[in-house]
Amino acid sequence: QVQLVESGGGLVQPGGSLRLSCAASGSIFRVNAMGWYRQCTGKERELVATITSDGSAYYDDSVKGRFTLSRDNANNTVYLQMNSLKPEDTAVYYCYAAARISATLRQLKYWGQGTQVTVSS
Repeated sequence: QVQLVESGGGLVQPGGSLRLSCAASGSIFRVNAMGWYRQCTGKERELVATITSDGSAYYDDSVKGRFTLSRDNANNTVYLQMNSLKPEDTAVYYCYAAARISATLRQLKYWGQGTQVTVSS
């Protein structure tokens, strides 16, 4: 199994910054894409950003230019630097990893437990 542990959420004022971290551990053969989704109260979970193992990143239009995703492949860790935060960024942020636990088993998507980000004055 693969476990994802997130950290870095909290309360920040509009215009402020936060950095989320997510580390994958367990019986890992290979981690491919990693990234973050978020879910606001009463809404569906939406993709925020994702990064491949070779460092290619994709960002939702709502966060382009404000959020930066980076990755440490050696430690199966992904970081989301969030700058110029807005109240509409308030949500529970979920880390995910697309990983395989062996060469013969198919890739699965694993999830973290979620971390709350609140942007408010």
